[in-house]
Amino acid sequence: MITRLFLVRHGPTHAKSMVGWSDIPADLSDTAAISRLEQFLPAQALVISSDLIRAVHTADAIQGPRQRLPHQPALREIHFGDWELRTWAEVDAEDPEGIRAYWENPGDTAPPGGESWNAVRRRVDAAMDALIARHRGQDLIVTGHFGQILTQVQRALNITADEAFGHKIDNLSVTEVSHGPDGWRTGRINHCP
Repeated sequence: MITRLFLVRHGPTHAKSMVGWSDIPADLSDTAAISRLEQFLPAQALVISSDLIRAVHTADAIQGPRQRLPHQPALREIHFGDWELRTWAEVDAEDPEGIRAYWENPGDTAPPGGESWNAVRRRVDAAMDALIARHRGQDLIVTGHFGQILTQVQRALNITADEAFGHKIDNLSVTEVSHGPDGWRTGRINHCP
């Protein structure tokens, strides 16, 4: 049985800094884009989101008559620790080697008090595996975040983290991945209906 995942990035926050676990709301004023997105997504899919308000409210906006599953903290964005809500320039002024290592060679390097790319990947992979095990053969709309979506692009394409970071993931876009007997597959990446 094939389980299709429609990974939706939350609406824009307009923040100009690294936003990970901070609970910043999304701007959902583009009702035309939200309507197109809601109509594009499979009618019988189950809807789930991270527990951060920007993902929860985006899921609310696109849910329509679909069944909603409980929010999942494991689907959160990257935890930026001490870099949270700071700009690249601010962190670069204090820790140029650390921030460059984190973004240019993603792997085990973590922000102080935060999590590495590999830790994000393990967390999100485990959450997705549990969802697939519970809802095998169903369509799932997973409303979440840039980093969370890229972990699944990396997984489905079997590429490096650096290659995954080469993909753009716009707000209110859909990235399609699926899992079945033959493993992982990708469909559209960063599709904006």
